[in-house]
Amino acid sequence: MTKFQRFLAVTLLLWLAGCASTPSGKDCPAGTQKLPDCPPLGAIEDPFITSLYWQRLWQSGDEHQVDVVDVGVDLDIPEQNARAKFLGARSEDALNSLAAKIWMIENAEHTIDATYYIFKRDLIGEAMLGALCNAVQRGVDIRFMVDSVGSIDSTHSGLKALETCADDAGFMRNAQGQLTTKKARIQVVVFNAVSNVFVKLNRRSHDKLLVVDGKFPDRAMVMTGGRNVSLSYYGINADGSPNPDTYMDAEILLRTVLDEAPYPVGALTENYYTILFMFDDNKRLSPSRTAESLGIYASKREKAQAALSKLKNLPSVKKHLDAMPVYLEEDWHQAQILLAHELDNLTNERIFSGAVENLDKNENSIQYLLRQIPGREFKKRRIVSPYLFAAQYYDKDGNIVVDGARNVREWLENHPDATLEIITNSVLTSDNFSAQSVIDMNMAPRLLLSPELQEAWLESPDDSELNPELVESEEWKKMVNHPRLQIYETGRMDDRLLGGDVDYGKLHAKYIVLDDAGFVGTTNFDDRSGLINNEMGFFFYSKDLADDLHADFELLKSRSYLWGSPEWLEFRRRVFELEGLKGNTAKSQRGIYKTLRAVGLDRQL
Repeated sequence: MTKFQRFLAVTLLLWLAGCASTPSGKDCPAGTQKLPDCPPLGAIEDPFITSLYWQRLWQSGDEHQVDVVDVGVDLDIPEQNARAKFLGARSEDALNSLAAKIWMIENAEHTIDATYYIFKRDLIGEAMLGALCNAVQRGVDIRFMVDSVGSIDSTHSGLKALETCADDAGFMRNAQGQLTTKKARIQVVVFNAVSNVFVKLNRRSHDKLLVVDGKFPDRAMVMTGGRNVSLSYYGINADGSPNPDTYMDAEILLRTVLDEAPYPVGALTENYYTILFMFDDNKRLSPSRTAESLGIYASKREKAQAALSKLKNLPSVKKHLDAMPVYLEEDWHQAQILLAHELDNLTNERIFSGAVENLDKNENSIQYLLRQIPGREFKKRRIVSPYLFAAQYYDKDGNIVVDGARNVREWLENHPDATLEIITNSVLTSDNFSAQSVIDMNMAPRLLLSPELQEAWLESPDDSELNPELVESEEWKKMVNHPRLQIYETGRMDDRLLGGDVDYGKLHAKYIVLDDAGFVGTTNFDDRSGLINNEMGFFFYSKDLADDLHADFELLKSRSYLWGSPEWLEFRRRVFELEGLKGNTAKSQRGIYKTLRAVGLDRQL
């Protein structure tokens, strides 16, 4: 049996287990269809919808007949053809992303699957809950999931209120639009719930994924990337006014190519979602009868509807929503794509001491597939990440077995016509000063500097970056101006915080672009992403799509300084002078990094 056949067999087992353990619903005698939960007159028993209904049924870990993580690791994921769009750092892209999410939910006809690492119940989060509530009531079957740490909440009362929307759910329709006998549901799950006993708290789902009508090829759409659900990711305030001091991000939007056989992108991604949804340590939310009787959930449902109405009528959002029918029909790029994930991170043991073995265990891993790219191909390599680290892994005896910085230098030496450019955050634009300390005190120096200069750079600011004998030396200038290896950090001296009139926001995009190919997804290409979190995304091959990523890269580069350059050093000095947390953490970077390294937390940020 091939891996692909095994996956299909496992899907069938999950369906059969659901059928065996779950009642088929209320008995609805002929002529009594108006009873609660009974389908309307004329509803049909559609075999495809019935099969899909049971495949999507939530099961707790003790009901599983298989290890769902092993299924994802063993799956022989095929390359696929798809239509693709890239939504990058521009404010227009952020608003298109928001409008597309709402439009996709409001126009779904069969199913919705969504999961987000961070789901905030601000205007956008509440509006999404309102749209999902409306969707189930018109007969769309919904699965919704949030990470227990990224979206931590003591009660999740808003999500429980969402579950109660299914009390008035409509019945699912088949591909021909006929009503079926299966009543739509909302199943809300918390990923790796912290309330579970013996939970591995550090294993998180970092996914940001929306799949609409996944098993219906002519309608299926998939969106993933860096954007979570919060006003912070879409460039607006709650009143609709522009907020430029938000996250610069990136996503990929995919549609199925019709007649794509045997496994179109919507169906594959929905099945991937099923695996994540069924992870053993997840927890299904259950509404409280007391809260419902007190009107708490009704109040929250009303709040969600009010937020949806407000969001859709904000002029900045309405403009993009009105344009969505055309936006989602035109200007798609044809692309070959490949879904990749890090599901094995959820169950791997010895995550650091066994890192090398773990990295080789999952052939669907983002990290594994990146290492399969031949060194002689793709002469132009570009990486964007807010928290990029250069991996360095050791065996049980303390010997270095993987050194990402050394590998990069060797690759450049062996391919004299190749280039590598990196864009990441700076001390001004980063929202994570601990991770930024690793970037500035470890990643960049290891890539660019000699061991002697690395040691000198870690001295106190007065003895290193504020010392002209170091940073104005010919050796320093030569190394930081490497002709084929450049590291850029976002933010410039005309930032508003430094007395200028420009807002540079915070970099949150995660992608790689290699000549006419690339990857867009959720991974930060750091140790946490590679060894601890689950991550996902899509590799692609398409010159037109790659051109869009290259254009986004150039935009970000125009908003950055080269690491180690005189402009960058002066920029840092200006940040040091800021009052408050930003200035204090920037000045203290070396101490922060050395402390993290000493206690072993520099790899878990």
